[in-house]
Amino acid sequence: MIGLGFVYGVAGVFFAACALLGVADRRSANALFHALLALSFFAGDRIGDIGNGLLVLALVAIAASGRMRRGEAAEPVAPHGPLLILALVIPVVALGGTLLFKRMPETVDPAQATLVALTVGVLLSLFLCHLVLRAPASSGLRAGRRLLDEIGWAVVMPQLLASLGAVFALAGVGGVVGGLIGGAIPAGSVLGAVIAYCLGMALFTIVMGNAFAAFPVMAAAVGMPLLVRQFGGNPAPVAAIGMLAGFCGTLLTPMAANFNIVPVALLELKDRYGVIRAQAGTALPLLAFNILILWCAIR
Repeated sequence: MIGLGFVYGVAGVFFAACALLGVADRRSANALFHALLALSFFAGDRIGDIGNGLLVLALVAIAASGRMRRGEAAEPVAPHGPLLILALVIPVVALGGTLLFKRMPETVDPAQATLVALTVGVLLSLFLCHLVLRAPASSGLRAGRRLLDEIGWAVVMPQLLASLGAVFALAGVGGVVGGLIGGAIPAGSVLGAVIAYCLGMALFTIVMGNAFAAFPVMAAAVGMPLLVRQFGGNPAPVAAIGMLAGFCGTLLTPMAANFNIVPVALLELKDRYGVIRAQAGTALPLLAFNILILWCAIR
């Protein structure tokens, strides 16, 4: 059955290729960083918790060493009509593949249908780019490696922060936070619980940089015990709107480096927090709107 193994295998091949390109360019720190990422995708389930922990510490050590270097600047590319169409192949295949693969449970794991379809879409788009643009087969790898070098160590922040959320949940942080919030919410107040939940999602995301890290904490603290069990809310909108509230926090924090700091570096902006300032006018009204629609959905 095709599932995460296929997705991880493709990702592992990509990072391994980036490592080899780094060796060829004599950028040893970049090559080792990408090689460790490839190892995590190829053998993460075999090296155990201690092995993965040591791998993460090695990644942190390489990033902290300051030895990772950017590659050569990309050569200007002339406008090309089919580029947009070729790029749209990815979302089209991801959507169509998701609907198709979920009807093929004997071939594709239904729980991973979207990721499998997305991976197929990326591979198909690369193949079509090679045919239509007549670019060398290595062009896609080199462009991807160049982008990885521009982003640097921040490429692994989403995974690390999501893991942090899981650690917090297992440590019982959600229960502690729930006890503190429960004492501050007026008894029987749906609006108070909704505000605490959405605002807590945004604030925890601002602190941790990732809504996926904040969600286990706030779901255990307020989402499940109050909004779902006590007030009878539907778990689907509670979870979905809670994540949207968390994403409002993503727009407001430098901790979400891949969203708010990396673009500053790529665009060479003078204001390090320019992206956050531009997004604040959207994030705050959107957070208020999320609170309103969740309250309307539950009351």
